[in-house]
Amino acid sequence: MATNGPFGIDPEEFERALREAGIDVRDLIGKAGEYIDRAGSNPLASLLGQFIQPERTRPPKPEGPTTGETGSGVWAIFTLGEDGEARVDQVFPNELEALRAHRDNTDTRRHVRFLPYGVPASVLDAT
Repeated sequence: MATNGPFGIDPEEFERALREAGIDVRDLIGKAGEYIDRAGSNPLASLLGQFIQPERTRPPKPEGPTTGETGSGVWAIFTLGEDGEARVDQVFPNELEALRAHRDNTDTRRHVRFLPYGVPASVLDAT
């Protein structure tokens, strides 16, 4: 052990381990070169393609925003009368406020609907 140095490693064993590691690295580089040659025109893209997910396609958006999406209208709480005619009780700027005001409703004739600007309230009538 005195001839093997302070760590007890024989210099011949150390050289043999480095030689074997060099052979393994050389084989690995050779295999990588073969893979790149088979990849074709863009080897980097094909190599990275294994690790990067392609972007998923999204469904197309509708033609254009609806009146409710643009917010050009009001949310109305209305009551249908005996004759089927609608009477607007309250209006709200957004759906959340209208639904909060309507949440304790027990009257089956009372409803919440979006009413676009410029549309008469008579469209709420039951026909």
